[in-house]
Order: sequence, then C-alpha cells, then structure tokens
Amino acid sequence: MGRARGTDGVQLWRRVVHAGVCLAIAGFVHVVGPGSALPVTALAVGAAAALAVDWVRLRSATANAAFFRWFSALASPREARALASSTWLLLGALVVLLIAPHRWFVPAMLVLGLADPVASVVGRLWGRNRLGKGTWEGTAAFYLVALAVLAPWFGLQSGVVAAAVVAAIEVLPTGVDDNLTVPPATALALWLVGAPQ
Repeated sequence: MGRARGTDGVQLWRRVVHAGVCLAIAGFVHVVGPGSALPVTALAVGAAAALAVDWVRLRSATANAAFFRWFSALASPREARALASSTWLLLGALVVLLIAPHRWFVPAMLVLGLADPVASVVGRLWGRNRLGKGTWEGTAAFYLVALAVLAPWFGLQSGVVAAAVVAAIEVLPTGVDDNLTVPPATALALWLVGAPQ
C-alpha cells in the first residue's frame, strides 16, 4: 500500500478532473446525440481500454507503482488493489446510456460530475456525523447539488424527490463504486418521479 501514500485527503485535482470528465462526456453525448451509435461505441471502447489497463497493473507491481507515480494527484488509495474510479465512471456512463431514456443521460452525468465531488470535499473537510459510507454533511451537499442539477430539467417537485432518492442510494454502504451506481441511480430516481423522457 506504500505506493498509494500521498493519494488520500481532499485531492482537489482528482475532484476537478472527475467533474471535467463527466462534463466532457455529457457535452459530447449531447452534441452527437444520445441516440447515435458513436457515444455508445466511444464509451464501450474507452471502458474496455480502461479495464485492460487495470487488468495489467493489478497483476504487475511495477505497472501499479508506475500508475501511482504518474497519477499521484488523481489516484485513490483503494485503487491500489481495485479497478480505477475512471474505469467505473466509463462503465457507469455506458450503462445509463444503454438503459435510460436519452433525455436523462446528461442530467445523470451532471449529478455524478458535480454532486459527487462536492459531497466528497464537504464530507472530508467538514463531515462530523457518520451516515452510511459517508457523513450527513456530505450527503446534504450531494442532495443540494443534485437538486440544483435536476430541478431546472424536470421541475422543482420532481427534482426534490429525485435528488433525495439519489442521495440516499449514493450514501448506502454497498461496496460498489459511486461512479458506477450514481448515473443509473439518477435514472431510477427520475423514473420513480415520472420525469419526462
């Protein structure tokens, strides 16, 4: 685990890059069109490449050490023995693109890209009261950002309920990476509130 030293804490650059990647994916899919084969192909190829990189580095101490040396500002200690969060992010985006109505893809990626890193920073800096795998403070921050994302798209009433559902799912100690669960959870929440498709 020594190779992961120095990769914990708030990791501001990790949060910024996370948000940027999610916004870039959302923008790309919005411009190209979620019904096009291109976004599905691009995400599938990206996810396959990321899985291949993880497969190699998790079987080679040298490759894993190089990964943490090259991406020390972005890597998380848990990735020393598990798939990288970026891999889960690509898989989560691909899943929601395949299963959810096209109109829900961009909001789902915005919730992941904005609410998740804000919750992480708030929880690490000011979280004092444990809740599930996080804190009440981090979950409240997640909820408020998710609401700010969803309300303009689907109305305040739907946004209030959908944001609460996603925040509740996000904080559950399932052991599954947020990057995989948050986009489909957002789609599920939008389905539960009957959001327009």
